Amino acid sequence: MKDLIIVGAGGFGREVRWLVERINEASPQWNLLGFLDSNYNVLSKNLDKVNVIGTVDDIVNYPDAYVVCCVANTDIRRRLVQKVSNNRFATLIDPSAIVSPTAEIGEGSVVCAGAVITVDIKIGRHNIIDVNSTVGHDAVLEDFITLYPSVNVSGNTLIKSGVELGTGTQVIQGLTVGENAIVGASAVVIRDLPSDCTAVGVPAKVIKINGKRC
Repeated sequence: MKDLIIVGAGGFGREVRWLVERINEASPQWNLLGFLDSNYNVLSKNLDKVNVIGTVDDIVNYPDAYVVCCVANTDIRRRLVQKVSNNRFATLIDPSAIVSPTAEIGEGSVVCAGAVITVDIKIGRHNIIDVNSTVGHDAVLEDFITLYPSVNVSGNTLIKSGVELGTGTQVIQGLTVGENAIVGASAVVIRDLPSDCTAVGVPAKVIKINGKRC
């Protein structure tokens, strides 16, 4: 089995530990060494729940281990990936996820339980497809994207790098969501969204661009 380290000992990191356990129950693949986390506030709450083997800087002690970064915030995840970029990255797919053989999933990505990824989809690097989310045909998801639980991305969409789609978000077919956009929970996206925006509501309305209210 291959050694694996989870970066991030918060809630999602602990969910991914469970995901790894489920993978190993189906077919033993990973020897989970533990967690790396430099957030001492998180550590003080979770030391009784996780095996923390050091801070992120301690990755140098594990040059042969695979790594997966399990922090939902896309900016933080991007920075953490840079810190551990000398290691190989694991791609983790829950056994209950339904993934077409024509879908491409990049390194460092996590696909959680109940997700459905249909045909001719391209999913880039270090993405999180959370529980019960779906991605429709011919969609392209670039890098460092987070789909929170129960997100539905319809076919022929383009989700650019750094996007976060909140729990229950719906994106209708053929749209583009610009880089680093944040879409609030349960929003319904019916038109293209610009980069660096925050959008909420039904239908989704842009309320901020570059942190400034519209």
